[in-house]
Amino acid sequence: IILMDADLSHHPKFIPMMIEVMDKSSKTKTGKVDIVSGTRYKRGGGVAGWDTFRKLTSCGANFLATFLLATGGASDLTGSFRLYERAAIVKILPQVESKGYAFQMEILVRAHNDGYKIGEVPITFVDRIYGESKLGANEIIMYLKGLLQLFFTT
Repeated sequence: IILMDADLSHHPKFIPMMIEVMDKSSKTKTGKVDIVSGTRYKRGGGVAGWDTFRKLTSCGANFLATFLLATGGASDLTGSFRLYERAAIVKILPQVESKGYAFQMEILVRAHNDGYKIGEVPITFVDRIYGESKLGANEIIMYLKGLLQLFFTT
């Protein structure tokens, strides 16, 4: 199951690499990867079209989450470009309580806590041409609430 932004900020060209990571992992000693996350924060990944505030907000949100939570080594907890094994997402989704960007973070935290393995593929996220980001004060507050809830409950 692939989750990506419908405005193509997540370019479909990365999907074959995500599938390859999942397929090849089943042949390794470390075991099968259940979720492959597109990451902006590993070598080869990045963003295009973001202002400094947006970059700092995203980096800060990911730093806080990786510092406070068990994330299984995932480097991009707020990103939504992911490939899921059906069984993994079916088990995880009923546990998720967060909304907004915290929703993406909670999926990976719960996946890690349930023993699912997470792989990553570097991607370049291109800011949308039409429409506006939903990132605002409300979204940041919801993210921080979700982060604290996960910190105290997982």
